[in-house]
Amino acid sequence: MYFLNANVLAVLTAAVLQWVLGWLWYGVLFNKSWKALVGQSTDAKPANAGSVMAIIFVVNFIVSFALAQVVFLTGWTTISKGTFAGTVCGLGFVAGPLLAQHISERRPFKLFGINALYWLFAMLLSGGLLAVWR
Repeated sequence: MYFLNANVLAVLTAAVLQWVLGWLWYGVLFNKSWKALVGQSTDAKPANAGSVMAIIFVVNFIVSFALAQVVFLTGWTTISKGTFAGTVCGLGFVAGPLLAQHISERRPFKLFGINALYWLFAMLLSGGLLAVWR
């Protein structure tokens, strides 16, 4: 099924990939560092975890859909070109504004690194997937 030049199943799969990567990234790999940097205790759980996870998935779907449009507009259909598109979008549309926000809010640079690298990897992987699965 296609919607606005995007394979909806591929976009949905890319969103799930981003969501799972986010769980691994923030929940396993950088859990203690990230929680310390944002001022949470290591055993803190959000009161509304289900709602938060649902909102994160919706955001992942929107990002995947937008990236699918970029990949479609480039006409690229290989994993290397798709990962390149994801990397360029991750650096240009996410890392730059995120850096400005972190500097303005005087947040630690390590927190910027954790957040920006998550989005960079998420978009890199999604871009590759979306380019080959049209």
